[in-house]
Amino acid sequence: MALIRAGELGDLPEGSAMHVELDAGARAVAVCNVGGRLHAIDGICPHAGGPLGHGLLNGTTLTCPYHAWEFDCVTGASDMDEDLKQAIYPVKVEGGAIWVELP
Repeated sequence: MALIRAGELGDLPEGSAMHVELDAGARAVAVCNVGGRLHAIDGICPHAGGPLGHGLLNGTTLTCPYHAWEFDCVTGASDMDEDLKQAIYPVKVEGGAIWVELP
């Protein structure tokens, strides 16, 4: 497992999400702040490759900005297809920095 620095806690207010590109844009994670608790999911929408971290966060529901596909940022589950699920990743904060643990 690798820890990837995703950004600063001060840049992710409650009720918001951020898009973090990895591997020169080949992969991404979406980090969401839900009531002060941080969650990370695979940041590329499986429908059309939309950047989930640029979408709107409503409660735990993250909406893709391209075609409004929705995912629960805590479980990764899609509300449209029970078999569709984004990967989720552990998140920790140290010294104000957000770190995501990736496989």
